[in-house]
Amino acid sequence: MPKKYGIKEKDLVVAHVVNLVLTGKLRSGDRVDRNEIAHALGLSRVPIQEAVVQLEHDGILSTRYHRGAYVERFDEDVVREHHELYGLLSGIAAARATAASDPLIRARLDTLLGVMRASRESRAFQEAAWQLRGVINEEYAGPRLQAAIRASQSFIPRAFWVAYLNNHDEMLPFYEAEVAAIHRGDADTARTACVERSEVMARIMLTELVRRGVLRPAGAEPVAF
Repeated sequence: MPKKYGIKEKDLVVAHVVNLVLTGKLRSGDRVDRNEIAHALGLSRVPIQEAVVQLEHDGILSTRYHRGAYVERFDEDVVREHHELYGLLSGIAAARATAASDPLIRARLDTLLGVMRASRESRAFQEAAWQLRGVINEEYAGPRLQAAIRASQSFIPRAFWVAYLNNHDEMLPFYEAEVAAIHRGDADTARTACVERSEVMARIMLTELVRRGVLRPAGAEPVAF
C-alpha cells in the first residue's frame, strides 16, 4: 500500500485495525495478526506496536503476555459508550467556550456554521463541522481533554460521516443549538447539544453496523456455534 505522506504511520495502523473491526473482519476475541498488517500496509513492526499500545489504551484491543493482541468486546453497548464519552467530553469544551468572550473565536464559529448551513453535500458539511469542533477543542480543551476526545472518536470514522447523505438535515440543528448557546453563555445547553448529537450519531452508526451484518439487531438471540 502506498504511504500517505503527512499521516503518522501509527495512525494508519490504528485506522486500519478500527476499519477491520467496523467491517466485521475482526471480531470480539480475535487475535490481531501483526505480520499480516505489516504486509498489508507495507510498514515495519515499530508503528504497529505503537498502534497496539494506543488501541489498548483506547479500549479496543487487549494484550496478553507472550500471546499477542486481541480485539476487546465490541457490541452495541461499546459503540454507545464511545459516543456517550465523545458527547460528554465535547460538551466540556463547549461549556468552557460559553464562559469566554473572544469575539474572533465566536466569529469563526459563525462563519463555519454558515458554511454548514449552505452545504447540502455531505463532504463539505462534514469538513466544516470538523473545523468547528477543532476551533472549540483547540481553544478550550487542554491537552488531557483533547487526548480523551480523540480516544473516544475511535468508532466515529471520518470516512463514514463524509459519505452519510443525511448529515446536513440530522446534524445541523445540534450545531446551531451549540453555537447559539455559546453566544448566550449558556453552558448547560451547549453541553446538552453535544450529548444529544452524539446520541443520534450512535443510533445512525449502530443501524449501519447491523445493516452490514457486523452487529446483530437489538434483542436478537446470540448465534450458537
